[in-house]
Amino acid sequence: MKRINTPLSAKEIKKLKVGSLVLLSGIIYTARDQAHLRISREIQKGGKISVELKGQVVYYSGPTPPGKRQIGSCGPTTSSRMDKFTPDILGLGVMGLIGKGRRSAKVAREIKRAGAIYFLAPAGAGAYLAEKVISSRLIAFKELGPEAVYRLEVRDFPLVVGIDSGGNDIYEQR
Repeated sequence: MKRINTPLSAKEIKKLKVGSLVLLSGIIYTARDQAHLRISREIQKGGKISVELKGQVVYYSGPTPPGKRQIGSCGPTTSSRMDKFTPDILGLGVMGLIGKGRRSAKVAREIKRAGAIYFLAPAGAGAYLAEKVISSRLIAFKELGPEAVYRLEVRDFPLVVGIDSGGNDIYEQR
């Protein structure tokens, strides 16, 4: 298992190959469907973007309210729902995406073009993943509740490389 930290560098991303196991530490940002829609609309309007995502990692998650931890359950959501927004998000300079499930061939090409990476987080493990969150802070779109954008600091967040920077897709491997 390889330990990596955010912010991710292009050099480090190129070393990660599809299927590699990773423990990620550092800052990641949550964003689900509604946050992606809002950010995409801001881009289309040509206005100021509510969240600075250049060089960052976006986690497709909508955390539940905190209990005794920094955050409630924070498992991954189905990534394909964000496919239509992915070119805009990568266009902001995002270097990593985290979710679950298959991505479209178009998204794999966009990840390759951007020199980015797509990680898979373990599905059904939201409570376990919450234990890996050191801190959580609301960043944008408070009115969206769990779909707002949160800044998470994580330690040893377990991931698998789903699509590497060469566009290789774990779901297409034989």
